[in-house]
Amino acid sequence: METPHKQESTRKKGSRYEDLAEAYLSEKGYRILERNIHSRYGEIDIVAEDGSVIVFVEVRMRSRNDYGSPAESITPSKMRKILREAEMYLVENSLLDRDARLDVISILDRGQGTPEITHLTNVSEER
Repeated sequence: METPHKQESTRKKGSRYEDLAEAYLSEKGYRILERNIHSRYGEIDIVAEDGSVIVFVEVRMRSRNDYGSPAESITPSKMRKILREAEMYLVENSLLDRDARLDVISILDRGQGTPEITHLTNVSEER
């Protein structure tokens, strides 16, 4: 069973990596719309605009690559949940006329300086 202290530090850690991803996207010219969108399907870490495209961003972090990259940790079930959440977001915000895609920000942080950030675009078509 996870202790409240550990759970809190996990949330803080996740927020720190989402901050890194947000800064990365902003630097690339994306406009951040929202963060941590929740529904019955789950959560979307970041919603942004890349030009006229609505981009739903899943942020994944690992400290080692032993079992694959952070992006490879997204299961098909998690992918379906993210896509359902994205569809609900588009409906609820009257954005069905906009192009949309799912990106993944993969962060490898070995604790030795600047984390390595990899940005995978339009990943829903790859699965």
